[in-house]
Amino acid sequence: MRITGESERGGSPRRGGTGRRRRVAGVGALALLVAAATATIWVPSPSAPAAAAPGPGTPAEGLRLGYFANATHAPALVGLQKGYLKDRLAADGTTLSTQVFNAGPAAVEALNAGAIDAAYLGPNPAISSFAASGGRSLVVVAGATSGGAQLVVRHGIDSPADLRGTTLASPQLGGTQDVALRGWLTDQGYAVDTDGGGDVAINPTGNAQTLDLFAAGRIDGAWLPEPWASRLVLEAGAQVLVDERDLWDGSLAGTAGQFPTTILVVDADYAAEHRQTVKDLVAGHADAVTWLNDAGQGQKLDTINAGLEESAGAELPRKVLARALKTTEFTTDPLAGDFEKLLEDGVAAGTTEPADLTGLFDLDALNSLPGTHVDDAGLGTSTATPNGGAQ
Repeated sequence: MRITGESERGGSPRRGGTGRRRRVAGVGALALLVAAATATIWVPSPSAPAAAAPGPGTPAEGLRLGYFANATHAPALVGLQKGYLKDRLAADGTTLSTQVFNAGPAAVEALNAGAIDAAYLGPNPAISSFAASGGRSLVVVAGATSGGAQLVVRHGIDSPADLRGTTLASPQLGGTQDVALRGWLTDQGYAVDTDGGGDVAINPTGNAQTLDLFAAGRIDGAWLPEPWASRLVLEAGAQVLVDERDLWDGSLAGTAGQFPTTILVVDADYAAEHRQTVKDLVAGHADAVTWLNDAGQGQKLDTINAGLEESAGAELPRKVLARALKTTEFTTDPLAGDFEKLLEDGVAAGTTEPADLTGLFDLDALNSLPGTHVDDAGLGTSTATPNGGAQ
């Protein structure tokens, strides 16, 4: 079984292969939260069989999938609304069930506890889980989203120099936006700590509560994924201080402005035992990404909103969702070349252990799709020959 202790950048140099951040602590109201973000314990059952060698395997009877009700999880929302995921899995007799999460660490906890088999989540919680388990907890099987994260603040904060003494929020301690915020503040010369003190206080807070707190003037800003950054801007009068796309120069992976926001991961044992099921999952996911990149704006807004209503109980105003999609790109490429930097950031933030990331990626299923050739940056388990081309 798996047990976990945790539950999902202007002014600084662009993100690339240079510059090591000094180690800084995260914030949390209690020491328990810090322990939760820094220690994922992976304990295999004594009776569990050794992981199967890669092969076709037996299709699973079921696949339990986690995702968020966020615009950055549009491939999941579309895949469910259009039936791409269900239909691909059903072709081999696998039944799909889903669970909605608010942040990556919570999804990782469920994955490690055996409550779900696969999840859409941010890269930093996936890295933390992989590191803490010695590379045995999960594998990344595809990318989903690049971009779609911003630091939005109240008016009067017009530069990084204005942040001293302010209080900022992130979705959850150890999540992707939380690590990005801590790293960026450190690059600006600010100290932060695990008790919400330091030069800038960081309070990990659920996204909906963050909107309420900002509107009430109780926090000064937040580093958020979409659509929450757009909601603070359009509904609560925030302004953008940092668009994270400006911090990635494309020197490690992809092109300038690209960075992984959402990826698709699968429990490592499940992936080894049910290769065909993973192939079906990735094919359905790729169908959704292709649809998102081909569909008209109105179609996208309607379908994503239908998914949000189903998963979160309410649609978004179309102007909010339209703004969110302007900063977001959908791709099956996980941008593997960025992950060593993401690991470095997590270690510096105190939310991730140092680790060798070799084996984090299993892109066989993705690269078996026609016209797809995605690089794992030397961090993969794959020995298969891709079909060539690009997606």
